[in-house]
Amino acid sequence: MDVASTVFMFLASILVLFMTPGLAFFYGGLVSRKNVVNTMLSVFFITGIAILLWILVGYSLSFEGDYYGIIGNLHHVFMNGINLNALTTYKIPTSIYSIFEMFFAIISPALFVGAVVGRIKFKFLAFFIILWSLFIYYPMVHMVWSSNGFLAKLGTLDFAGGTVVHINAGITAFVLSAFLGRRIKRNSTVKHHYNLPWILLGTTILWIGWYGFNAGSAFGLNNVAMQATITTTVSAAASMVAWMILDIIFVKKPQLIGACTGTLCGLVGITPAAGYVTVFGAFVIGICATCVSYLFVNYLKAKIGIDDALDAFGCHGVSGILGSIMTGLFATKDVNASIANNGLFYGGGIKLLGIQLFATLITILFVAILTSIIILFLKMFMQMRVDHKSEVLGLDRTEHGEDADYTVEISDNLDERKRDMYIHSDEFKGQFAQLNSHSHLK
Repeated sequence: MDVASTVFMFLASILVLFMTPGLAFFYGGLVSRKNVVNTMLSVFFITGIAILLWILVGYSLSFEGDYYGIIGNLHHVFMNGINLNALTTYKIPTSIYSIFEMFFAIISPALFVGAVVGRIKFKFLAFFIILWSLFIYYPMVHMVWSSNGFLAKLGTLDFAGGTVVHINAGITAFVLSAFLGRRIKRNSTVKHHYNLPWILLGTTILWIGWYGFNAGSAFGLNNVAMQATITTTVSAAASMVAWMILDIIFVKKPQLIGACTGTLCGLVGITPAAGYVTVFGAFVIGICATCVSYLFVNYLKAKIGIDDALDAFGCHGVSGILGSIMTGLFATKDVNASIANNGLFYGGGIKLLGIQLFATLITILFVAILTSIIILFLKMFMQMRVDHKSEVLGLDRTEHGEDADYTVEISDNLDERKRDMYIHSDEFKGQFAQLNSHSHLK
């Protein structure tokens, strides 16, 4: 066993797990006050479901056996028969390898929750995530990351989840939004976010956790892990600055939400390429990720008419697609000698680019079709969207009976605040009267 690499993977796994509560804070800060609890719980409860599913069948379906290069087998339910102490080809125990991949299975479905917050039934979402994991996520893991997967055999490069995680979650978000329909329109055009500091906190946690996500995908303490660390950093920084510049040009002012969104686009864009590209390649990918996502979120989204509430597709889907394709342009053996072909810009011709385009297209089609089938199946047995009254009142109270603010009840009605002041007017009068009496004595 390589002790240093095992410790490194242990820490990387914790960082990946840390991303899920970070995402909960990010999404929870973005939504309106009446849907904060629902949003954060919808992200966080996936932790429990995904862990149990992974132990039950997820690991076996992802990495054990093979059926047609698409899915594994069910020979190791509850991981029975798997020697967790056995070393992988990376010289780390199977147990830590499985845990690392398990935490990917948590954060991946959590990403598309942002598209449907405020209008999807919690029960429907729970069953959807279970079926999505079984019929979409585990097959994607097998196809891309298992040595038996047909996309892996084709030569697809996905270092840490461009296809498996981000395109997968992004397309799922798009399809779910299409089936749900638009949110009920507000009277005001002003967006009411619950907590801007939470958005920054969530972004920071995600950025920190992303080092486990990307560097950890080298499966050891080696040069590729170090390269993934620096490319992740550069891409995020370039993307953040690019989004702020675009905001200054088009919105006429830099905005916190824009800086946070740009950061995430850069992190998403570099994910499939992190261990394959140079620092310059990461810089270009980060800028391009922001440009395409900014264009989609601010202009194309409205024309398409799909109401993706928190831009899960606009960020993860669009930047993930771009990153996956651009891996075929910038990947180089100088960074990672294990790849078979250089990218187009490093003398490899169009072969790798063609493979990346094909894998990206297959992922989009596979996820879109299977997601639609799962939705149509579940709608035969349960309601997908909450009723009009629940959506207006907010899902915190109607779905969970809880409020984000317990200690201080903030009224949205100015008349109600005036009434409270009237009720306690004598108390205020007495306090001010004492002040006035003291002033007269002086």
